[in-house]
Amino acid sequence: MNAEAPVRSEGDHWLTVVRHRFRDWRGNRPFWAGLLIVFGGFPIAYFPYADLRLGNVTLAMATTAGAGSLIIGVLLMTLGVTLWFQQNMRVFAGVASILLALVSLPVSNLGGFFIGFLFSLLGGALALAWVPGQPVEEDPVVEQPVSLGKAEAMAGPQDIPGPRETETAHASETTAHADGGRNSAG
Repeated sequence: MNAEAPVRSEGDHWLTVVRHRFRDWRGNRPFWAGLLIVFGGFPIAYFPYADLRLGNVTLAMATTAGAGSLIIGVLLMTLGVTLWFQQNMRVFAGVASILLALVSLPVSNLGGFFIGFLFSLLGGALALAWVPGQPVEEDPVVEQPVSLGKAEAMAGPQDIPGPRETETAHASETTAHADGGRNSAG
């Protein structure tokens, strides 16, 4: 059982249940990468067909590459939705969205005035960086029997090794070299 998991009861409001289910669904996929890619595809597809009205003056941003912009924008939106429902396509969708974002610079009004370009580029990078999490396995708690004496319990665990069989209690000229060059300190 995860200590950070929310406690849910039978009497939870339906909105709380939906929010928890959505959070669980969102946590198992590159949700934010897909969302950024979808948001990036919209301005790339929209701006070549939009008209900007300033009073009585209409500024048409239509270019000859309007069809190319529409195709790039729709493909980016499709790749973003694909990331939500096909997590195993994350590498393909990430690389494709980065390439489409780069192609949108010369084709689609500087990549939707850099808005769509930046969103798609960041979403593609997030898709490439996302890795599915491994389930956490809980370590079983091993209880050790307590059979320490009062003095040992007060002293705590000690990591001091005992003397070796080849070591002697006192160091001399011959024993220092006999123990592998190690001199015994006591």
